[in-house]
Amino acid sequence: MSKIGIIGGSGLENPEILKSPEEKKVDTPFGETSSPLLCGTINETDVVVLSRHGWEHTIPPSKVNNRANIFALKEAGCTHILSSTACGSLREDIRRGDLVIPDQFIDFTRHREITFFDEFEPGNMNHTPMADPFDENLRSLIISSARNLGLSIHEKGTVITIEGPRFSTRAESRMFRLWGADIINMSIAPEVILANEVDIPYAAIAMSTDYDCWKDDEAPVTWEEVLRVFDNNVHNVLLLLKAVIPLIE
Repeated sequence: MSKIGIIGGSGLENPEILKSPEEKKVDTPFGETSSPLLCGTINETDVVVLSRHGWEHTIPPSKVNNRANIFALKEAGCTHILSSTACGSLREDIRRGDLVIPDQFIDFTRHREITFFDEFEPGNMNHTPMADPFDENLRSLIISSARNLGLSIHEKGTVITIEGPRFSTRAESRMFRLWGADIINMSIAPEVILANEVDIPYAAIAMSTDYDCWKDDEAPVTWEEVLRVFDNNVHNVLLLLKAVIPLIE
């Protein structure tokens, strides 16, 4: 039986999609999780929700305990992880409110714990393959479900994760575009890396809320704008989660 972990990001701290929710705290060797786990069901499928930044959004991106979060979802028996995140668009055709299902990432973080393997056992060097970090089966289910719902979706894209909590300079934003990044956020890495290390299929639903600061004809991104756009469109993310979760086997 599948049990789906949902990691909620900006604007999704208080999910109302669970039936019979129960709060559960999981002790981990890496410290406390960002929030207690909220366990329940969606369309008869077991689901565990974790708030990446805490229920009150008090944890900055660099301080998220990603190792504890992924470890706790693994311990709770999650077989798959779906992650939601706000993002900035680095492409003209990715508009505010559009959903992007990334297939690649660039890790531009500097100060985070990025692996479970602090040391190797003799003869067991844990170099995790990362060529295709987002699970293709999950991505396909999300894309087909989004199409059926008539949502504006981009079926692939490269997300670059920056350290935060500050936003980019114009020079950085333009550099990321030259590198081939399509969207930018502060959360996917090392979350996706750690999920791969413990063999949990992982996919992300990213909502574009702004154009970062590379466009001269747009005002630079602000936190208030991110929340405004996400709050106005978060119902699409919830609809998509409800549609795709029963399809995961």
